[in-house]
Amino acid sequence: MNSIVVKFTLPVLIAIATLATPASALEQNCRFIQAKPDREACYKRQEDELAAKRKPVAPANAGKTLESQQQMRRDDDAVYRSINNICRGC
Repeated sequence: MNSIVVKFTLPVLIAIATLATPASALEQNCRFIQAKPDREACYKRQEDELAAKRKPVAPANAGKTLESQQQMRRDDDAVYRSINNICRGC
C-alpha cells in the first residue's frame, strides 16, 4: 500500500507543479486587444515593465564599497609583506 501511494503521488505532484504557473508568468499579447486605447495602454504597461527591468539598481552601500575595497587592499598588502620573507623552494 505504501509503495502504491508513492508511485502515484510523485507524478501527481509533478503534473501540478508544471501546470500551476503564476499569473505574472503569463505574457499578455497586446495586439489581440480590439479597442485602440486599451491596446495602447497595454503597450505602455509593457514598455514600463521592460524599462524597470533594464534599469540598473543603485547599490545601497556605494560608499561602503570603496571603504571595503581599500581595507581589502591594505589587508592584501600586509599579507604580501608577511610572506615576502618565506623561502619558496630554495
